[in-house]
Amino acid sequence: MLKTDYTKFAKLSPFELKDNLIALAQRKTDRMMLNAGRGNPNFLATLPRRAFFQLGLFSTTEAEFSFSYMPEGLGGFPRANGLQQRFDHFLLSHQDQSSVVFLGKAISYVRDQLGLDADAFLLEMVEGVLGCSYPIPDRMLKISELIIKEYIFREMGIYGLNTESMDLFAVEGGTAAMAYIFNSLKENKIIDYGDQIAIGAPIFSPYLEIPELNDYQLKQVLIHADPEQGWQYPESELRKLEDPAIKAFFLVNPSNPPSVKMSDQGLAILADIIKKRPDLIILTDDVYGTFADDFKSLFAVCPNNTILVYSFSKYFGATGWRLGVIALSRENIIDEKIAALSTQDQAELDKRYSSLTTQPRNIRFIDRMVADSRNVALNHTSGLSTPQQVQMVLFALFNMMDSQQSYKKAVKSLVRERDLALYRQLGVKLPQDSNSVDYYTLVDLENTSRELYGEHFADWVMKTKAPTELLFRVADETGIVLLPGSGFAVEHPSARASLANLNVYQYAAIGRSLRRFADEAYQEYLVAMQHSRVG
Repeated sequence: MLKTDYTKFAKLSPFELKDNLIALAQRKTDRMMLNAGRGNPNFLATLPRRAFFQLGLFSTTEAEFSFSYMPEGLGGFPRANGLQQRFDHFLLSHQDQSSVVFLGKAISYVRDQLGLDADAFLLEMVEGVLGCSYPIPDRMLKISELIIKEYIFREMGIYGLNTESMDLFAVEGGTAAMAYIFNSLKENKIIDYGDQIAIGAPIFSPYLEIPELNDYQLKQVLIHADPEQGWQYPESELRKLEDPAIKAFFLVNPSNPPSVKMSDQGLAILADIIKKRPDLIILTDDVYGTFADDFKSLFAVCPNNTILVYSFSKYFGATGWRLGVIALSRENIIDEKIAALSTQDQAELDKRYSSLTTQPRNIRFIDRMVADSRNVALNHTSGLSTPQQVQMVLFALFNMMDSQQSYKKAVKSLVRERDLALYRQLGVKLPQDSNSVDYYTLVDLENTSRELYGEHFADWVMKTKAPTELLFRVADETGIVLLPGSGFAVEHPSARASLANLNVYQYAAIGRSLRRFADEAYQEYLVAMQHSRVG
């Protein structure tokens, strides 16, 4: 039987590699494909979803009270008068349903713990889940924004700041956030063709590709995390940011794929750099922060320089909901940069935003993003759909009301058990790091070879084995899909596995398969060494 030549795939892009790997893994019908290549979690928060649907049923009944004389199927806007009393009756008649009980507790929590108007909140949720009105305000519903601010402050480790100092823009997940941010930075002349942007590497591969698009044509300066330092950024790398030519620093924290949060030392170094570079913009994607222990966002240490992006997709298992926010300080460096633009540039921007207000120069950057998201002319129809905002709020309240943090402990335990199962079957020691999040793992080809069979074997593997070929062999022969670390700007040969989307026994199977390939390579190595001695 002829062996498959996998070398032809070596130059494919990460996404084409993924598609080819999946095709190989699915080629045999007598086995299950194990796709550990994508980070879509196979767990999700059920209680806030049940609450969403129960709220929808209550709200639909409320709508039917209006125009009740009309044929069945036609309703009107819910009535604020007496809404709380009707909701209390709904709670009493459904006391045996945990999701309805949760809704009642959510109202109490919003009133008694957050100090917000419970009646106004209930009306916002009822109208929101019905989706019967445009999102007003278009940036985010008023009380929803206050609740999500509180959630962001708690989960992102932001202390010593007032929630009133932050504004949120509700968006269609983290990917939409990035698209809106880069677009508005360009439209508002904060970045331009040929500008330098620093990127914390390794990083989610599309974030390497956005700056290179014809829309931006930015020059990338990679800030490399060091695997020998637990994938932290060495100070020498971070100090590259002191170069005034670098306009912005873009990173994922905790990182993807190393899956570690930035250490306190790294945060302190960045804070010191900002003192020297008060004009530096930091863009941080903190989607994995909720999986970390004692997480602290860069927003917590450099609030006026940082654009924070958070998505509800991973932690709540809500990738299909497309829920995210962009957070920006009320006093931020971007608004200062816009105010300092030349007279000509200011005039151009005045023209762009003149349909929104008679004083376009007073429009803050976060509101410019809202307008830009709909090409300005359609600003009046901008904003995240109100049912999406309602589900976002229920997710946040579910987390904040969980005083024992039971859900958080459970999802952390899930991914860490999977990580342990993979490495146990691979036969190497599981890396221990207090900064690790364990949403992904990077299996380092050289380190694994060294730990299994020693330094000489590892050297031989690095000289004779192509990592891409190994991934294709694994996919073809076992049905397991892993992604190459090189697609994420990992400098050392490695394979990325998501620890979120398969079960423990399946990660054990991945570990066994990788170990089998290592054992086969070792036997090949012994034969090669024997031939070398004979020769």
